[in-house]
Amino acid sequence: MRLRLAPALFLLAALPGSAGAAGPAAPVPTEVATRLAGHRAVYDLSLARSEGTRAVEGVRGRIVIDFSGDACRGYTMQTRQVTMLDSGESGDRTSDLRSSTFENGDGKSFRFRTTTILNNAPSPAVDGTAEAAAGALKVKLKEPKRDQFQADGEVLFPIHHMIRLIEAAKAGETTVSAKVFDGSDDGRKVYDTLAVIGRPSAAPAADTERDKPLREGDHAAMRRWPVTLSYFTPGEGERTPIYTLTFDLYEDGVSGRLHLNYGDFAIDGNMSRLDLAKVDPKGDPKALADCKK
Repeated sequence: MRLRLAPALFLLAALPGSAGAAGPAAPVPTEVATRLAGHRAVYDLSLARSEGTRAVEGVRGRIVIDFSGDACRGYTMQTRQVTMLDSGESGDRTSDLRSSTFENGDGKSFRFRTTTILNNAPSPAVDGTAEAAAGALKVKLKEPKRDQFQADGEVLFPIHHMIRLIEAAKAGETTVSAKVFDGSDDGRKVYDTLAVIGRPSAAPAADTERDKPLREGDHAAMRRWPVTLSYFTPGEGERTPIYTLTFDLYEDGVSGRLHLNYGDFAIDGNMSRLDLAKVDPKGDPKALADCKK
């Protein structure tokens, strides 16, 4: 069994009762532009549920996310997910997935590289670039072998997908459908996604045993929304999600109460550490001027 690195892993979501059930939310009339916080977040993994033919007995591991950048310089994200599955039927499995991406500030260009080690055996790396323009996605792969393909329609890369979710939440929207490409798996998959956004909350989280770093500093009273984000293979009609993420999405892009549902089992991620980058609230005048040129 191989756990794939979940796309947009710092788009994570809420369990029932964390920040309110899904439903309409009144838009805020004077919103400022979405500004994402540079940060390093660490989530400790544990088994939330197990059933069915691929049931597991225990889960240990960690997700580490390093995110930096802005609309001027572009966005860089490095993610590592180490997962140890205990299963009496199929044996213990350890997967080590590492992803590094860069997304231009305008959301039109994307670079990605993913490596996977399963039980100490490395798989071929997936390395490539993608361009989104004129209603089409063009992808060029360098590894595991040189190849290219094209997909029709508007396709979002992970960071701009997250920005769209935040902007939709601020506007009081309750659902967002989008095609997303993140370079995961073999680098050839474009996913249909559906996000369900719940009502906002700025009250302290009721569960005091989870995500302690988010109950301190600015995040303790920051607005957040519960989000359920489902990924589907492209197609028509009723489809079962490949997997579903649920999480609390804070308005600066940080996420808490991670829950990854893989079908036969689900994993919780408890944030154990959050390091925020120091940012001048007025921005760097020279950098802003260079960006506008």
